[in-house]
Amino acid sequence: MRTKLYFQLARIFFLLSVCWTLASSCRQQQPPNIVFILADDQRNDALGCAGHPLIKTPVIDKLAEHGLRFTNAFVTTPICAASRATILTGLVERSHGYTFGKDNLSSAVMSNTYAAALKKAGYQTGFFGKFGIKMNYNPGDLFDIYTFRDRPYLTPEGHIDQLNTKEAIQFIEDRNTSRPFCLSVSFSSAHAEDGDHLPGEENHFAVIEAMKGKYRNIEIDNPRLSDTSIFNAQPDFLKKSLNRVRYYWRWDTHEKYDENLRAYYGLISGIDYMTGQIIDKLKEQGLDKNTIIIYMADNGYYMGDRGFAGKWSHYEESLRVPLIIYDPRNEKDQLNMTNDAIVLNLDIAPTILDYAGVPVSTQYQGKSLRPFYNQENVTNWRSEFFCEHLMDHDQIPKWEGIRTQRYVYARYFDENPDYEFLHDLQTDPDQLYNYNQDEEYNKILQEMRRKNELYRSQYLPKQL
Repeated sequence: MRTKLYFQLARIFFLLSVCWTLASSCRQQQPPNIVFILADDQRNDALGCAGHPLIKTPVIDKLAEHGLRFTNAFVTTPICAASRATILTGLVERSHGYTFGKDNLSSAVMSNTYAAALKKAGYQTGFFGKFGIKMNYNPGDLFDIYTFRDRPYLTPEGHIDQLNTKEAIQFIEDRNTSRPFCLSVSFSSAHAEDGDHLPGEENHFAVIEAMKGKYRNIEIDNPRLSDTSIFNAQPDFLKKSLNRVRYYWRWDTHEKYDENLRAYYGLISGIDYMTGQIIDKLKEQGLDKNTIIIYMADNGYYMGDRGFAGKWSHYEESLRVPLIIYDPRNEKDQLNMTNDAIVLNLDIAPTILDYAGVPVSTQYQGKSLRPFYNQENVTNWRSEFFCEHLMDHDQIPKWEGIRTQRYVYARYFDENPDYEFLHDLQTDPDQLYNYNQDEEYNKILQEMRRKNELYRSQYLPKQL
């Protein structure tokens, strides 16, 4: 009798084990959910995990601790409109053709975005926050649920980024449980409120309620590259550019710099706080183990360095951004990973589609970053990239150039004659010297010119 009971129990245990294994396998085979979080005007070092001595970002730091942080992430055009179009389309500005003042993105281009591809593949897609582009396309063909909103920060309903977070959380709660989802949360933080030149966290950098006063008692140092000789060495067209105009808006006196920088830090910590609220909702809904989180910014930012504000130019402060990928399915062996490969906003669309198991368009000019996360032996990866700024604006000079692992070349082609920069990041990492007239660098200058012409012809406008 006991023997029979033993075999019956053993059989039940075996069947339960098989069911558990099959259930676990099914869970692993389910397409992952994806949350893409995009900050505005945040350069690469403005995170705790990137070594910033003052900014507190514990939530994002934890994503980096259990994921992968790219230490050489860049945008190909340092302005929100063109950069956000690049993120969606997988194309550089010259190819997708969009920035402020340009024609709307065409239906042909928009139908090839990662959002359109995901929606067609059965993903439920949501977008909340700053869209930043204009298009001749039905947004409902990109996103099942969406709210496009941008500054002013303070509205009768509340701070717009808190509203964005609230709607993102509602999207998670109301999701179609039979479909995977891709949720984009696009913060206006930490962009300044350009229409309000009064300094501080109630005005020029209007923070969310939870972050008010967070940095009130810290000591603020001058910008590291604040020596007047650095600004004086710039050509006149940069001295008169919008980078300098906005410097007077926010950084030109010690008192204004001190108050505005504290508030700017508060906006970044606010992004971190709201990201934490979204992650908490994922955990509450039991989604945290199968949801990939990608964090990035749309461009870098001058925080008084070089006597500048804004972005728009070829210097590292403009081009470099944070980029973190967190995949909980691989968390166990992925602690504090960093990677120094050159990666771009151009790579976001193929990366998202690769994670979703959706075919990646051959039109995309970037590549999936997933192999880096999986610690694969990645060969034939880029060692340089083409960058540019083509917006028609009388205070933002147009330029194009190449950034390699060692050299930066930029040609400001609306000047007469063209004005060229050549920087050697090995001997001069702060880009304080222009080697364009140095005979020792003449061969390098010629090579960079050649590369620039090749990329220009490669990135002709796409006829999709």
